[in-house]
Amino acid sequence: MTILSILLFIPLFGQIATAINLIVRNTSSGPVTGFSDRDTPNVAQFLGIPYAESPVHERRWLPPIPKTEVENINATVFGNNCPQFLPNIPTINTEDTPEFNVPQDSRTGEDCLSLSIWAPKDHSNKNAALPVLIWLYGGGFYTGGVDIPYQNPSSWIEKSQKHIVVAVNYRGNIFGFPNAAGLKSDERNLGLLDQRLALEFVRSNIATFGGDPDRLTLWGFSSGAMSVDYYNFAYYEDPIVRGLIMHSGTAEIELSSPASDHSNFTYVASHFGCGNLSAQAEVDCLRNTSADDIIEFIENEYNTGAVPSLAFSYVVDNRTVFANYTERALSGKSAKIPAIIGTATNEGEAFTAYNKTYGPDKAEADFYTLGTFLCPSVKTTQDRYAAGLTTYRYLYGGNFSNISPQWWEGAYHGSDLPMVFGTSGIANGPSTALELDVSAKMQDY
Repeated sequence: MTILSILLFIPLFGQIATAINLIVRNTSSGPVTGFSDRDTPNVAQFLGIPYAESPVHERRWLPPIPKTEVENINATVFGNNCPQFLPNIPTINTEDTPEFNVPQDSRTGEDCLSLSIWAPKDHSNKNAALPVLIWLYGGGFYTGGVDIPYQNPSSWIEKSQKHIVVAVNYRGNIFGFPNAAGLKSDERNLGLLDQRLALEFVRSNIATFGGDPDRLTLWGFSSGAMSVDYYNFAYYEDPIVRGLIMHSGTAEIELSSPASDHSNFTYVASHFGCGNLSAQAEVDCLRNTSADDIIEFIENEYNTGAVPSLAFSYVVDNRTVFANYTERALSGKSAKIPAIIGTATNEGEAFTAYNKTYGPDKAEADFYTLGTFLCPSVKTTQDRYAAGLTTYRYLYGGNFSNISPQWWEGAYHGSDLPMVFGTSGIANGPSTALELDVSAKMQDY
């Protein structure tokens, strides 16, 4: 497992302020009680709404199913982040901008299939329904959550009053991508199936929050952007959404693949006394081990450099992930909707060995910038053009000292996100006038 594969990508959100107004909306999961706060009084926040039944016990490593309606849902605090760990390798995000990471005091647990909604507080009583952005965080299919500080849209919604943002939690690591022999071959990319069910929930329920179910856009970063493109091909006959936005990632990116013989799952199972069993019995046995213990074991294996390297990521299942995306694009098996695809000028700075004084190995950084991000984006754009699909491209080169504190950092992987979310000034000093102007223009676009 490479640094790249586990860092694609590490995201963040802050603690909510004291609620000043409680707000109730009805959903298929039950009535949800959200709030507005003093910092953004014109934003209704609904945090941690469950869209699926908890994937625990016998439901661990099964596809998600819709949440059964309950009497009341407290949506004033974030739900659990899915089980994960941060690698102990120094990076830009750990040393300079931890605001890209899930906060250390966040709750984590298997009961994590929830989403959060930010909407103009009073708009649900008006006639014109609002467009909706559905956000998929990055994290290399290993880390991430909807409570990442740099990715909190509250101030953006407060300013615009013209759109809604929904952020989705989905399973990662061994819980989302187990690649176990005892699972059905088309039910091994569970995190991607989580995303689809979340979009079905949004389609059915967003109107009660003032959103327009006919104006949904799926938007993601890094592995979240890869997920957006996977979704584009997997559900082209019923995409639900009307547009796609991919920040630094498309289906053409190739991460390190998990073992084709399912040995990584078996290695973990054997450690917990579940070895030398049939494929199905192996899965059933490991369902009785706590998620915390499993993650702790994988974390220790990774951080100590143990062999084998335990990689748990997407697999080609011909349901959610396919082997040849050019072929599918040219054969018309992608959604007939427009897309925005973008990268940053120094993506690779985030993936090389961190050296505060001298910066990264430039050749290695350029290798990642070009080979992992720019070239796959170009390939995706070419395929879309050949298929007659509208595509917009951007290249971000902003270099602002509160987002990029070191002289060598520049526009690294993810540095454009605080500009879009309007969070550039939450750490490392206030934003400059130019920075605020650029941020506002990016938001408007």
